[in-house]
Amino acid sequence: MGHVQDRWYRPKKDNAGKVVLNGRGKPVLEKTELYGIGKRYRVRYEDPTGAERSKSFADKQKRAADDFLTKVEHEMNQGVYTDPEAGKVPFRQYADKWLRTQTFEESTRESVGVRLKNHIYPYLGDKYLDMVKPSSIREWDRALQDGKLAASYRQVLFVHVQSIFNAAIDDELIRKNPCNASSVRKPAIPARKIVPWTTDRVHAVRDAISERYKVTVSLGAGLGLRQGEAFGLALDDVDFDEDMVTVQRQVKFVYGKPCFGPPKRGKIREVPLPSSVARDIEEHVAKFPPIVVTLPWQHPGGELVSARVIVYTRDRTAVSRPVYNQWAWGPALKKAEVPRVKRVDGFHALRHFYASTLLDAGESITALAEHLGHSDPGFTLRTYTHLMPSSKDRTRRAVDNVLGVRPEPPARPDDGLAA
Repeated sequence: MGHVQDRWYRPKKDNAGKVVLNGRGKPVLEKTELYGIGKRYRVRYEDPTGAERSKSFADKQKRAADDFLTKVEHEMNQGVYTDPEAGKVPFRQYADKWLRTQTFEESTRESVGVRLKNHIYPYLGDKYLDMVKPSSIREWDRALQDGKLAASYRQVLFVHVQSIFNAAIDDELIRKNPCNASSVRKPAIPARKIVPWTTDRVHAVRDAISERYKVTVSLGAGLGLRQGEAFGLALDDVDFDEDMVTVQRQVKFVYGKPCFGPPKRGKIREVPLPSSVARDIEEHVAKFPPIVVTLPWQHPGGELVSARVIVYTRDRTAVSRPVYNQWAWGPALKKAEVPRVKRVDGFHALRHFYASTLLDAGESITALAEHLGHSDPGFTLRTYTHLMPSSKDRTRRAVDNVLGVRPEPPARPDDGLAA
């Protein structure tokens, strides 16, 4: 059991060492050598590990000291005790450790590290974990908003911080996550419906892009490949006999170095190969024979992996997204007179075109999710539901097919009345 120590006063003792009592039977107090120095009350107790802990309170705060001791003893009895000093760790120090121990891909580790450095540490990095309050989170997010960061990006940053504090709770450094307070709201992403490109626009961009990269438009619009997947597609992944394409790698850059890696979330998939896309691939490889590119797997220090890629640069190297976007995609949009709107008219627009084409043809959400490599068909539905044929139209057609044609009414017998 713990106790509250009065550092300024102690019971007075007589020559025999007995405590001197007053007329009411209570100990007579005398000043100690620490009288007036520092805080008066010290709560002393043993934590669940047996280590001695203490917390000091100023003069006239005896009730607060008693309440603290009661609270600590209750938490230990309930098994929810957290060392009050455990949270005295700078957010930056703990977040760096959190990042090192994550098991996600190195490319993800790099991007998360950049976000921490640029947008989180400047505001929260030097604060102790237990000093970050809900108000701190609100002020930080408002600063990001004032900095004109998109709501979607702010939400990503918020989730990083929320995850770090959840880990600190699991490590018993703090008890509450300031991001989960009722007064804190996760940045909301404004609803934005995808408006797919028209077929004419897809053809215009394909006609406008340089000859070396024309096939990338077909791979995006005709197979739904992500940009990195198009750059990582090998000729051996294309089965012209079975009309199928296996999507099993992408080209990505980790710490500025090109690497091969699995598709997003490691989801290898097979996609039906339309004859039009097969023809475009065959014409492309006739002009630009595939070359063997060898890159490390997942990160710069990974195992070397080779693939006969279909798309490569003039220098016979793997294609870099920034270089492709600047020198191939951007000029193609300009030549095709397509307004370049950030996050709308990137390569991903081809993937949206692919999805809208399949939905318009009556493909199911489950099949579309499989073709796109989505782990959750629910995500596919939420993203593209507005592109599906209207359920109201289907209802009208279904009822009209049954009730639309009315049979001729039977002839009524002559009732004998004059016309």
